[in-house]
Amino acid sequence: MVRILLAEDDESMRTYLARALERSGYDVVAVASGVEALPHLGPHRFDLLLTDIVMPEMDGIELAQHAAQVAPDMRIMFITGFAAVTLKAGKAVPQAKVLSKPFHLRDLVLEVERMFGSESVSGLS
Repeated sequence: MVRILLAEDDESMRTYLARALERSGYDVVAVASGVEALPHLGPHRFDLLLTDIVMPEMDGIELAQHAAQVAPDMRIMFITGFAAVTLKAGKAVPQAKVLSKPFHLRDLVLEVERMFGSESVSGLS
């Protein structure tokens, strides 16, 4: 089963995304910040870091850079509502996928499925 670490500071968005991904067959651990995500990176194995870019304390780009050092095989997907920040993310973590808000949950699930191919099966229609 694909394991996803979700870092999103907006509580309603975090709950919404986590539920949709779990309904689609993913194992999701959802946290409210980059700082809160850090302890999950070392002892736990995640296949994907799905993170908002703009968050207090530690932004998603800093989190992704740290994750790349600790777990270099983990894939990274940014979610953001800020177009200018998308460019910064692409330069800082070029291998990461960026999904711009607003997006349909189906789009998110399809992007995750593309990343993992046959490892994941969607239950979201």
